[in-house]
Amino acid sequence: MAVYAAVMTGPGAGAIATIELFGESARAVLENVFRPSGGATTFEVGQILLGHVVDGAERIDQVTLGCEATQRFALHCHGNPLIVERIMKVLRDHGASLVQAKQLRAETLGVESLAGTMALEARLALTKVKTLEGARVIASQRVGGLSAEARRWLDAGEVMSLDSIRAQATRILDDSGIARLIIAGAAIVLVGPPNTGKSTLLNALAGREKAVVADIEGTTRDWISAEIHIPPLAATVIDTAGLMASDNAVDQAAQVRGAELLQQADLVLLVLDASRPLQSPGGDVLETLSRKKVITVLNKTDLPLRLETEDLPDVCRSFVRVSARHGEGLEDLIKAIHRICGVTAFDEKTPICFTARQRRVLEQLQTAASASEATALIRELLEGPLSV
Repeated sequence: MAVYAAVMTGPGAGAIATIELFGESARAVLENVFRPSGGATTFEVGQILLGHVVDGAERIDQVTLGCEATQRFALHCHGNPLIVERIMKVLRDHGASLVQAKQLRAETLGVESLAGTMALEARLALTKVKTLEGARVIASQRVGGLSAEARRWLDAGEVMSLDSIRAQATRILDDSGIARLIIAGAAIVLVGPPNTGKSTLLNALAGREKAVVADIEGTTRDWISAEIHIPPLAATVIDTAGLMASDNAVDQAAQVRGAELLQQADLVLLVLDASRPLQSPGGDVLETLSRKKVITVLNKTDLPLRLETEDLPDVCRSFVRVSARHGEGLEDLIKAIHRICGVTAFDEKTPICFTARQRRVLEQLQTAASASEATALIRELLEGPLSV
């Protein structure tokens, strides 16, 4: 009984790689190499499982497993080529024939598959996710999620009101904003007056020395970034130049670039020195912060505290106390990041849109003028031209 395995993502080190397993013995191979985190599993079609690929007693990598059909499964692992190569070797050792992606696609042509535009879009989107958690969210959309919700709208027919469909489209768009941070990663920008410890905080979050740290105001004259993983989020943390007035052309250029990064941020960490009286950001910065998700980080709590929290502007009232130098309060900060980004209890099976095409159709559905227009849009959502 043949079983085939192929790496479906491109060569090189990406964030996540996808390995597909197909054939009558695919499940038997998985029973030998996959250990689900929740214990025993039946590998039912539609299941999305978290677990580890193992080689005997050794864990090779944490993976997400999508049970796509009775004979086809998708393993989403970390994209390090050495990890991918090791997993493929284990699959081969347990009877899988290693083939190229185009060969596997040819083998699966006669198998009933998950038809529909959104299923194909999900397959393509899986090649771009940054985390295993994001892979689970996308994989859930292939067998349920938005496509299942759209089919339910059609099946309900006249039973479901137009207002109800509009409201659900709005909810899905809102949930999709949260899911995007899990799938594609979040941009977290550090701002604040000079010498408040932004660079030290970036180093603490990154777990390694990325930024020059000195007791000199304005040490950071340009932006520095670090990639961090705080499950379920991957994030790019960007340390900007301190907010300060200057006649120096280099400083001014850094300020302009910092303002641009601030505008693009998914989340802003306003870093203040808790050992000094409040240095409030300028009016332009506060106006920008009023349109952003903001956490105020009261740093240097290992020193005598002189900043009065009641003096904080309203937009800065959500705060966390840390000592970046000593690594204190970082867990509280990470919990606050999860909470304000909305990912703390996000259900991976939540219906979401994950392409520009899907978003466009849902936005039109929000303002559909009639039941017939809504029905046409729902069918377009399910069967429209492929978007990547």
